Amino acid sequence: MKQTKGFDKVISILKKDMKKYTNPSVTQISNTSKDPFKVMISCILSLRTRDQTTLAASERLFKLAGTPEETAKLTTKQIEKAIYPVGFYKTKAVRIKNMCKVLIEKYSSRVPDSMEELLKFKGVGRKTANIVIVYGFHKEGLPIDVHCNRIPNRLGWVKTKTPEQTEEKLRKLLPKKLWLDFNNIFVTFGQNICLPVGPKCFKCPIEKYCKYERKNLRG
Repeated sequence: MKQTKGFDKVISILKKDMKKYTNPSVTQISNTSKDPFKVMISCILSLRTRDQTTLAASERLFKLAGTPEETAKLTTKQIEKAIYPVGFYKTKAVRIKNMCKVLIEKYSSRVPDSMEELLKFKGVGRKTANIVIVYGFHKEGLPIDVHCNRIPNRLGWVKTKTPEQTEEKLRKLLPKKLWLDFNNIFVTFGQNICLPVGPKCFKCPIEKYCKYERKNLRG
């Protein structure tokens, strides 16, 4: 119970403090569209890509096509042109077109809301599947990216090396009531304060709760 209260406290502080920063791209898209399909596609686009680039590419693509049927009618070249310059845009264009085909043929154009079904799509890993579950359907999931893997390790909540290991541990540690906000809060925190290199510990609202050995308290 004591440790649970610690999680509550840290996440409550961060949730309040992170409001002054811009939300990650997928959160912005989900808040605007509330469409699991657009959440899934924007998440695919976001991989190895900066948020501003992801937002612009998503907007261009969704202006052309906002449903699996409309997107499937586009040529691969049209998709490439719309999403450029996201990372690996040619590979992503092919995958997006194939995803739409599968959605139409096997799921009646509706994105599934289960981890098991989402992982059947080529190019969809646990992080993307969890993002669709959380941001597309507002159901319990724990999307773990590099920020969500790094920060719990720095805080001392877990001692893991991979996002998959971190997800497994956090599913056991964090109360489910904290899952929906976790990714958005920790990604925002990781992009602005708890940076991979040169973290701004001197500006950190939860510094006293952190066990990171190489703190940067001077700035």
